[in-house]
Amino acid sequence: MKYPNEWTQKEFLENKIALEREGVEVVLVDTILSPIQKAKAITYNPYEMNKYKDGTVFVFYCDTGKATLNRLNEYKEKFPNKRCVSLKGGRGYWRVNMTALDEK
Repeated sequence: MKYPNEWTQKEFLENKIALEREGVEVVLVDTILSPIQKAKAITYNPYEMNKYKDGTVFVFYCDTGKATLNRLNEYKEKFPNKRCVSLKGGRGYWRVNMTALDEK
């Protein structure tokens, strides 16, 4: 799978299902201490995040997606054995009732 710099919410939900089926964990990371309703996320904490297995995909979000996209290279350097992606549109474009179905 290709890992672009940004995923939309739809791409996040669909890729999470597909990757977790293959044994790759996909984690939504809150960088602004503002949780998204009905979304399971962890708070940005480099020490704890380094405990995740190599190959884990971290999807970082902020309010608009701009700050996490701008800091993406910093995250990639900090977590060289993980995949880092920014959530396009951030928390502001998150649709609470959007879901993806596991078609398998």
